[in-house]
Amino acid sequence: MASVAFLGLGVMGYPMAGHLKNKGGHDVTVYNRTQAKAEQWVAQHGGGFVATPAQAAEGKDFVFSCVGNDDDLRSVTTGPAGAFKAMKKGSVFIDNTTASAEVARELAEAAQWGGFSFLDAPVSGGQAGAENGVLTVMVGGDEAAFDRARPVIDAFARMVGLMGSAGAGQLTKMINQICIAGLVQGLSEGIHFGKKAGLDIEKVIEVISKGAAGSWQMENRHKTMNAGKYDFGFAVDWMRKDLGICLEEADRNGARLPVTALVDQFYKDVQAMGGRRWDTSSLLARLEK
Repeated sequence: MASVAFLGLGVMGYPMAGHLKNKGGHDVTVYNRTQAKAEQWVAQHGGGFVATPAQAAEGKDFVFSCVGNDDDLRSVTTGPAGAFKAMKKGSVFIDNTTASAEVARELAEAAQWGGFSFLDAPVSGGQAGAENGVLTVMVGGDEAAFDRARPVIDAFARMVGLMGSAGAGQLTKMINQICIAGLVQGLSEGIHFGKKAGLDIEKVIEVISKGAAGSWQMENRHKTMNAGKYDFGFAVDWMRKDLGICLEEADRNGARLPVTALVDQFYKDVQAMGGRRWDTSSLLARLEK
């Protein structure tokens, strides 16, 4: 059993922290910006909550975070009451936020100066993956720190991989989002085309999903898309945040992402339709408006 802190109890963090406590059997202290959520978590899972990230991190072997963006991450790490002020020597900070590779490298350097380790470890699998403890975790950082942290991370993961040095986890997550964007747009166009052609979409998907066109998105989202229901996954607002990170990184490294840039604008259209909290499969709604 390890002494663990978890910072950020949102849609993803709340169940992830729960798995660390219940499945992993770890001693977990939580922090959340809205204290009522932390109180709710403790009432459900046990453990304890504190008022600041620094208090949460004090004396812990592993500290996890899952917050909104780069600024939120800096706030809970190097901010006035941030966790980095209280991390003990030799401990490991594991960040599950989807953020920039730039901030990951920045925090890894700050951690090194503080005598502890930092792993950027964004996740994929959405709310359902977090709730079921089957997330994919893409990690950047020191191999020795990764080896120590992996058994703890396993409590909420199905796949955990070390992708390289600091920032490599975030870069891998960017690739994940780039691939999803193209897949969802293609699936949306395919379903839209099939409807216009008068085909039975269920029969079409039953056949083509077993061939080269098959994908997780097709298997898990085609029914709800066909029904015009978009409340079953990752929100459009968050996807646009992620794609913005991808496009900014591409500007830095010279990668060409024409389809990603186009799909990002399609998601902007969905936002304008009132779909900010719809899931990413709502690209179909834009075609059908």
